[in-house]
Amino acid sequence: MKIIILGAGRVGTSVAESLVSEANDITVIDTDGARVAELQDRYDLRGLVGNATLPSTMKEAGADDADMLIAVTSTDETNLVACKIAADLFNVPTRIARVRNTELQEHPELTGERGFRATHIIWPEQSVTDYLLKLVEFPEALQVLEFAGGAVSMIAVRAFAGGPLVSHPIQDLRKHIPNVDTRIVAIFRNDRSIVCEGTTMVQPGDEVFFLAASAHIRTVMAELRRMDKPVRRVMLAGGGNIGIRLARALERGEGQDSWGPKINVKLIEFNKKRCEYLASQLPSDVLVLHGDATDEDLLGDEGVADCDLFCALTNDDENNIMSALLAKRMGARRTIALINRKSYGELMQGGQIDIAISPSHATLSALLKHVRRGDVVAAHSLRRGAAEAMEIVAHGDARSSRVIGRKIEDIELPRGVTLGAIVRGSDDGAPQVVIAHHDTVIEPEDHLILFVANKRLIPRIEKLVQVGVGFF
Repeated sequence: MKIIILGAGRVGTSVAESLVSEANDITVIDTDGARVAELQDRYDLRGLVGNATLPSTMKEAGADDADMLIAVTSTDETNLVACKIAADLFNVPTRIARVRNTELQEHPELTGERGFRATHIIWPEQSVTDYLLKLVEFPEALQVLEFAGGAVSMIAVRAFAGGPLVSHPIQDLRKHIPNVDTRIVAIFRNDRSIVCEGTTMVQPGDEVFFLAASAHIRTVMAELRRMDKPVRRVMLAGGGNIGIRLARALERGEGQDSWGPKINVKLIEFNKKRCEYLASQLPSDVLVLHGDATDEDLLGDEGVADCDLFCALTNDDENNIMSALLAKRMGARRTIALINRKSYGELMQGGQIDIAISPSHATLSALLKHVRRGDVVAAHSLRRGAAEAMEIVAHGDARSSRVIGRKIEDIELPRGVTLGAIVRGSDDGAPQVVIAHHDTVIEPEDHLILFVANKRLIPRIEKLVQVGVGFF
């Protein structure tokens, strides 16, 4: 696939890194020559220094026969205008723009075919906010991914000593919860993937990924660790776009049980003028505080020791790390920090900071389903971009497809790929979740939920589910 990426910042670099290893023809455009040169040195791609809103630059980048444009510069206007040029002058089929302006989200007619002609819009702050809300809803989880419109979920959780399944083989799971069908699709131990078989022992500290119908995920999590009490007190450090979105969502009751009391939200912002704006925009129930989130006295006075969740959401990695570490030391039950630098995130994740979130990888997950070949409904970047989970539709029939009409044990899945669940339609219209077993047969139009331990295997999966020409 021939892809043009506009912007060589953190998001553009993450996208290029993810796609260049999959035999794509990548061209990256940026006005910063040093960034472009660095990308060309690190990856097998073409770099071009120039203004992406000029038709001449687009033409030089090869827009005449490009399959896709991904506009992820730091400027909304540049991204949208580039999509318009790619559509009107070069007829690029797929045009994706990253847009941060929240007002435009309320007016899709401006960004769609009647406006700037972007085929898909990525809202990065909304992606991160949704990610955080799932962690509020399931405080025991490291990551929560939904498939098939929320019918099935994939959860990553850290196994703790004392969990019923911990220090036991995976096959004991069926004995412990016989009425719940679930599948452990991956286990990472000391940052390495291990084979998941019935006799595989789950050890304390393992990062376990499992699939289950969304209604059953708490039951399965309870097998791996002690269940935490619901989140009721949240402290946010940083009142930027993500901070204000999350504060609004929590005040409205998103990410919490409908029967529970409201979440108490406190937001700390260093900039005084921004504090005044936040106070005017947020409900009166949200307490906006002017101060430094790395100030020990401020955190102590505001009760960080009684906090269920502390989220560091500023634009400064170092401030986020320091404030989250301080909050944890002072007694916050769980801490989350936004960390842009990949090396920082790898150092901090799972230590004193419970979860390190990379905004660029959250954006990448939103992009992947549009980039993948085949009928991909959802795709999520995992393990800091090394792994992936995807939902792909199986089309065709037994003659034209290498998966339909076959048992899972007869399908030649690459080593490192696990087919964990199938979602298929039912007579009443409600999705039917089928946890995959060796004798499960794939039917036409099934939605296959797969865990891919190494993203380099993605092209083989795409080829496996490809429909033969005879079907048409």
